[in-house]
This record gives sequence, structure tokens and C-alpha cells, in this order.
Amino acid sequence: MTSTSTPRGKVTVIGAGIIGVCTANYLLEQGFAVEVVDPALPGSEEQCSFGNAGGICPGSCIPNAMPGVLRNVPKWLMDPEGPLIVRLAYLPHALPWLLRFLAASRRPRVEEISAAMRSLHRYTFECYEPLIKAAGCEDLLQKRGQLFVHETADGPSKGAYGLGLRREHGVKVDILDADEIRQLEPALAPIFKSAVYLPEQGQCPNPGRLVARLAEHAARQGARFFRAKVIGFDMGASGPSAVRLEGGDRMPVETVVICAGARSGELARQLGDRIPLESERGYHIMVKGADTGLRIQTISADRKFVASPMEDGLRIAGNVEFAGLRAPANMHRADVLLKQARPMFRKLEVGEVTRWMGHRPGTPDSIPVIDRASRARNVIYAFGHGHQGLIGGAVTGKIVSQLAAGLPTAIDLAPFRKDRF
Repeated sequence: MTSTSTPRGKVTVIGAGIIGVCTANYLLEQGFAVEVVDPALPGSEEQCSFGNAGGICPGSCIPNAMPGVLRNVPKWLMDPEGPLIVRLAYLPHALPWLLRFLAASRRPRVEEISAAMRSLHRYTFECYEPLIKAAGCEDLLQKRGQLFVHETADGPSKGAYGLGLRREHGVKVDILDADEIRQLEPALAPIFKSAVYLPEQGQCPNPGRLVARLAEHAARQGARFFRAKVIGFDMGASGPSAVRLEGGDRMPVETVVICAGARSGELARQLGDRIPLESERGYHIMVKGADTGLRIQTISADRKFVASPMEDGLRIAGNVEFAGLRAPANMHRADVLLKQARPMFRKLEVGEVTRWMGHRPGTPDSIPVIDRASRARNVIYAFGHGHQGLIGGAVTGKIVSQLAAGLPTAIDLAPFRKDRF
């Protein structure tokens, strides 16, 4: 990757997760001077990107809210080991978001959202590959496909609407029976009777290392990284003239990109935009050194969790908890994932395990906000990717660099506008 020779000015990126480091690299390519501000070290476990299940899937086009979801929500909420938990004290705060989530499950809206997801994600490999090659970590993008397994023979037919959406958007879909599952992924136990295999999808065996390596590459190209928390802005005539840091310091700014994960909503409110953003708190458990033989990221379609082979072992990730940014983690949610995953494999010896919780920045309609701030034209929003942050990171970074440079964007950004809610 080479940068343009004409200096374009300075961009301050708030957030050093996968969106932030990809944005930094693409801004450098456009010739900007780049600063990145985040209290966490890029790639560290304090970031949501660290705990990702690892899917890098250009075919991801199925929103979280699908037709019929309202029928499932009461069952999930009543199940202490189910995929959705809302802490009672937090329910009044989460309720407006949840109502918007249910509104997004109407079929016409689902089809709009699905098209927007595919428009963003279809360039995932195209945008990641040059970054990863330049950073010298090509081993962190593996193209082995993605597998959704069912414990009944008619599982795929129950999701026919979603399969139709995938096919409509050009995603290759294979339906497998029990014998074909065994041939493709012999590590799985014989409890699975059918599956959906998406052969053109990919995975990353260490999302935290990917973020760290992309940050290191940006730093080598001249980006400056600051360990600090942005808490507000000093406003000038056309937007922020400086960002205010926790502790009282200020940093002068020209153009600002907000990709601070689940905390982005607080910053956007200070700029006059009330965007419904919630922390969809996600958990994972890492079984260190687990030798299951699993090769392909595998999703239990019935129990709503993901099993991913990682460099350090097996990662089991999933579920959604609404409790806000400040409530302590409930690591029982991680232990539930391990309990549910045990029957999935022919062999799973559990030794050392680590547990993690992170804050997915979720919008009610499953797609991010990529737009300029209403009252600050020198601020670009790039947040709200929810469960799709690793997938959309590089594409979003490229789009933000085009916005900052005043160039036509690679995709139509109308579906991602801030005022769509």
C-alpha cells in the first residue's frame, strides 16, 4: 500500500479497535496525517475486537432481527441459559432499543437491511487482503468457509427465508446431510443431522493479534497512537477544534472519526445526534490448547453460539446480555457456553480456560452508522457494527478514508445514515 504524495491534513481517529486501525491505514493511503486515540492498547482484551468469534464473512447478510423473532424473545428471556438476557434493573433503559429491534424484524425492513449488509460486506476480502499483506500477517485470514449445524434433519428448511436472502445476494449456499457433515468436519459429534455450509466465507484465528499487527503497520507508516480516553469536545465554527481527554488535557483536531465502539453514542450525543446504540454484551470462553480437530468456524443454529478454532485453542462465543457499559460481567454466561458446546464434539478435553466479556456496539437494525455528524461537518461516524465488526472493519476503513478525502464512496451510504431510526 502506498500513500498519495499530497498532504491532506490531519485526521484524529477515536478508537483503536478493528474499525479504528483499518481506518487509520486507509487514511494514511489517502495521504492524511493520522492520530489514533484509545485508552486501550490495540489488540488487548479491553477491546471488543479482541473477543470476536473470528468470522470474516463477505456473505454476512442476515440481520439479528428476523421475521418471527417476537415469538422467540419470551422463551429466550425465561431461559437462564438462553442466548438473550436483559438484567431487570436495566430493562427500562434498554426497552426503547428493543422496541426498535422488533420493528426492524418486519419483512420489508429485513430485506432492506440484508441488502445493506451485503453491500458493505461483499468487499471484505478485497479490502482486508492488501492491509494484511502489507502488515505481514497473511496467516490471520483463512478461507475455510462457515458451517451452521442443526440437530434435526429439517433444520435448514426452517430457515428457508434466510437462505433465500443469502442466495438472492449471490452467497453460495450448500445444504448438507449428516453424512456430508461428517465428511466435511469429522471433529463434530453425530448429534447433527443437517447443516448449511457457506464455502466462500473466512475466519481469523486471532482477532486481537490482527488488530495489533494492523496498528503496528499504521504506526510504521507514520500514524501516532495515544493511550487516552476522549470525553468531549471543544467546539469551533464548523465542529470540534479539540478533543478533551480524561484528566484535563486537550488535543487540537482538524477532522475527527468516531469509531469508539459502544461508547460512540455518548460522543455523538455531544454533537447533537441521538443514535440508538446499546452494548450487546457478548461472552466467550477459551479452552486453551483444545485439540478437537475442528477446522471450520461452526455455529450451533439451534443453541445460538459459535465454536471457532483459534491459535491458542477453541473459542466458544455468543449470547447477548443487556446490562449497560458499567455493570460487572457475569461469567456464568461464559460457563454456559462451554456447557452447551461439550456435546458438539467427538473429543473435547477441558484443561485451562479463560473467560471474557466485551461490549458489542449494536444498533437496532444490525447495520452501522457511517455518516457525517449533523452539526459538525468535520466529524465522521463509523460505529455500530454490532456482531459484524471484524467483517466490516476494512471496508468501513476504506469508506471513511474516501469520505474524509471528498471522494466518491465504494458503496451507497444512504442505508447507513445517522437519521434512519
